[in-house]
Amino acid sequence: MLAATVRVTHDLDAAEEAVQDAYVQALRTWGDDGVPERPGAWLTTVARRAALNTLRRGRTLHTALPLLADLADSGSPEADPAADVIDDDRLRLIFTCCHPALALEAQVALTLRLVCGMSTPDIARAFLVTPTTMAARLTRAKKKIAVARIPYVVPSPAELPDRVDGVLTTIHLLYSSGHTAYSGENLVREDLTGRALDLARMLHHLLPDSGETGGLLALLLVHHARRATRTSPEGRLLRLADQDRSRWDHDMIGEADRLLVAGLTAGPPGRFTLQAAIAAVLALAPGYADTDWPQILVLYDELFRIWPSPVVALNRAIALSMTDGPEAALARIEQLEQDGRLAGYRYLHASKADLLHRLGRDTEAVAAYRAALDLSANAAEQEFLLGRIRSTGGPENHGGAD
Repeated sequence: MLAATVRVTHDLDAAEEAVQDAYVQALRTWGDDGVPERPGAWLTTVARRAALNTLRRGRTLHTALPLLADLADSGSPEADPAADVIDDDRLRLIFTCCHPALALEAQVALTLRLVCGMSTPDIARAFLVTPTTMAARLTRAKKKIAVARIPYVVPSPAELPDRVDGVLTTIHLLYSSGHTAYSGENLVREDLTGRALDLARMLHHLLPDSGETGGLLALLLVHHARRATRTSPEGRLLRLADQDRSRWDHDMIGEADRLLVAGLTAGPPGRFTLQAAIAAVLALAPGYADTDWPQILVLYDELFRIWPSPVVALNRAIALSMTDGPEAALARIEQLEQDGRLAGYRYLHASKADLLHRLGRDTEAVAAYRAALDLSANAAEQEFLLGRIRSTGGPENHGGAD
């Protein structure tokens, strides 16, 4: 709805208001008249008509007439053809938000908020900043789009290279945000993971010759293949070592493997292809004990070379603990602590706690688990961390973070 409406308004805030107006009208009328046969089309058309009225009131209708001709002549709200091309509209808006005039973080945050429906606090957690800081970034990004008059169209083939990285990053972060939800009772938000997987397929269909679009799709497929085994029937979080591999979706893993082979033979791998290769090594091992950790460490070395992020460094340290032992990995994690960029990242503290526990330093491990617990707002994660505290010999009470 937002993607279709913004083509009328050329203004993100005005489009959001029009969409909200459409929902208000639905609440008022559907209770008496019933839900229409195509509610999505009904809502989209009403939103665009609300946008048309706004343009009329602002005496700027003439600038939007070419876009509105088909809508103005439509006699039924359900006749709007936008409903038939919503996927294209959504991708158009993603590419618009990922305009190179915006910083990459602004591109990704704006797309997650407007196209993917993530809340501002959840986006803030993804970027390890406060909700207030993220809200200000989103406002600045929308204003810049309006001032620069960035057109709401899919860019030409020549413009795609400058935008693809932002689109890939957005889809990956959307999936990650649903793979382990930042808040709530459930570990997974299937609405976000399903939407991200659909967008990844759509993007790969649009750019099939781009190795990174195939790499991203392969990465998400491998993760999605394990979705049924990441929690117990009671909703308890299960580590990779404890998951039943026979229940994984091996068709998805096979599809990911084919995409990886095609991507790796096409040229030097990018960061998403390398992440997919790491995930595939983990998934293709017959059992957790059979994992080829030296190969994973080599892949992380290459990934860090082309993408030297602190999160990659943390994941590499975990792989290093499996090849060189926990002491070597703990030294790397302590370096990351001193760096400070992951101070609010719960997995830094949880990883440190696991290493300390493996070294028999359980008092320190409990403190690190509690630090991770204080940063988690997901009930399944909180229960898992409380279980780790109990198994490490710490008391269950921890000052209210549960």
